[in-house]
Amino acid sequence: MFSKERQKFIKSLHNKKNRLEEGLFLVEGGKSLEEVLLSDFEIDTLCISEKFLDKYPSLMENREFILCSQNDIEKMSTLNSNDMWVAVVRQKQHSLDEIDSSKYCLVLDTINDPGNMGTILRIADWYGIDQVVCNTVTVELYNPKVIMSSMGSFTRVKVIPCDLEEYLSNTTLPIYGAFLEWENVHTTEFSPVANIVIWNESHWISEKIEKYITNKITIPRFWKAESLNAWVATAVIIDNVVRNINK
Repeated sequence: MFSKERQKFIKSLHNKKNRLEEGLFLVEGGKSLEEVLLSDFEIDTLCISEKFLDKYPSLMENREFILCSQNDIEKMSTLNSNDMWVAVVRQKQHSLDEIDSSKYCLVLDTINDPGNMGTILRIADWYGIDQVVCNTVTVELYNPKVIMSSMGSFTRVKVIPCDLEEYLSNTTLPIYGAFLEWENVHTTEFSPVANIVIWNESHWISEKIEKYITNKITIPRFWKAESLNAWVATAVIIDNVVRNINK
């Protein structure tokens, strides 16, 4: 029987403080369950309803799970309409020692919006960039909205919170960042390996990070929009990088 205490504990993981203390996070909704089941993330508890089991019986073959009522699933979920499943998953901790200097790395400076963060991870995953470093004030990877908007890409893209100045001051690779009135991103000859810095459009890049940018590029504006948000800029830059180094 699924206890009220366990239900309360799972619901407590909506809170960042509890996620950090327990080293756990929630995965729910969409195709994210299939992604996490196929990954090397460790599932602590998998709660599903009869409705889910009836719809996806093969997905549960040889899997341990707890059968819950749809009402219990709804109470534990962070979503407004989820009566199917909630998974409690163990967090992974990564360090800068794991950075592969033979591959591109995405560097995030104060990305606050969870939806932006998750979408950036999807874009990185789409283009084959599997390592991201970010400052410690960037939104937490295990925020439920980040996990949801990443659509499973969090299982393949390694995210490392760190001191960005420490990382950028020690890298020997070029560091690209988008500014106004610099080299056109569409005609830039990108290095085969480099760092790409993305920052919050509202706060612009911090001075302490800007000084490390070695290659300033521009996404040219053709009409009147004031700015692009972080994930749009990420997509434009990475698309140009990948096309350039693979031509």
